[in-house]
Order: sequence, then C-alpha cells, then structure tokens
Amino acid sequence: MSGREDEYDYLFKIVLIGDSGVGKSNLLSRFTRNEFNLESKSTIGVEFATRSIRVEGKTVKAQIWDTAGQERYRAITSAYYRGAVGALLVYDIAKHLTYENAERWLQELRDHADSNIVIMLVGNKSDLRHLRAVPTDEAKAFAEKNGLSFIETSALDSSNVELAFQTILTEIYRIVSQRQIMGKSDPDFPPSSNVVPITVPPTSPSNKQTGCCQSM
Repeated sequence: MSGREDEYDYLFKIVLIGDSGVGKSNLLSRFTRNEFNLESKSTIGVEFATRSIRVEGKTVKAQIWDTAGQERYRAITSAYYRGAVGALLVYDIAKHLTYENAERWLQELRDHADSNIVIMLVGNKSDLRHLRAVPTDEAKAFAEKNGLSFIETSALDSSNVELAFQTILTEIYRIVSQRQIMGKSDPDFPPSSNVVPITVPPTSPSNKQTGCCQSM
C-alpha cells in the first residue's frame, strides 16, 4: 500500500446493508476500484475495501464494509455495525421484496449501530428501468419518513455511485467538523484524534479476517 493512501485527516467506517443480490459488492468494487463483475458471488461473512476522497480540503478515508445479506450470516455481521458512522441501505429497484425488507434492515441497524449513524437509502440497478418494481417516489417518501437521504444508482453503468459515497462521506464530515467547532466531545466522533475508532472482530476462531485486516 502506498504511503499516500496512509495519509488522511479522517477515517470513517461505512457499512453496506440490504438483501443478498441487490448489488452491494459491486457498489463497493465500483467505488473503490472502478470494477464491475457480472458474475460476482454472494458475499460470505464480511469484506471491506478503502478509498480516500477530498472533502472541503481534507482527506477523508472511507473504510467500506460489505455485509452478507443472507440470513445465516446475520449473527456474524451484526457485530460489524459497531463503530460505523455511515450506512448505505441498498435494495434492487427491480425486486420489490428487497425494498420491503429495507424496513427490517433499518430496524437491525437501529438495534446494532450507534444512534447518530448517517443512513442513505440506495435504490440500485437503475439500469434495469424497464423492469422497475419500486417507484422512485415511493422510495423517496419512505426515506423522508425515516430521516434517510435517498439516491438511485447503477453499479453496472456507474451512474450515481460516486455521488452516493461522496454525499454520505461529506455529510459525516460536516457533522464531525461541526462537533469539533462547537467543542463537543462525542465518543463516536472524537475531536482529539479526528479518527473514528474501528473495531474489527474476527469472523471465525481461525482469525483469518484479523490477519487480512492487519495487513491493510
């Protein structure tokens, strides 16, 4: 990893949540590596990638976690919500059930994440407009009702992927900056270090994940 990648003013942990198959992994790979894999397999456990962006003259490093959507991995991934300051709640615009389940995911987020977490509802696969099952206005109304920001994206053709991550990271940055200006001490946004603490529990007793993360 280059030294430049190690230099940042802020480090924010973002989690991707939502049903399996909605395109979370491809949103992650599109934003961090500008890649898209049509044959991508379901995520097992948790994966993460990083990317740094500039926000108002500061370098913000995003550590983005891709959580498995399948039920059998839910117990594993719930621990990874801790320490997250942002979340993208993703559904597939062509599959109404994935949108219906957003409410359940939102509740899980409220149960496991910090109450100050910034949440964005993301309608992914906007390139499948001919198969649309979730009206944009309906999703927008759901987001407004629950205090979420909202955007539709396509990891396939890149539309709004950059904007989605830029928007949530900028919003988090402004919250942190405001707290620092006001001199408020907050365990989730510590003014002294500018870096949000990230806990990385292993996915299994083998410590396989821990080794991966330490190498980062």
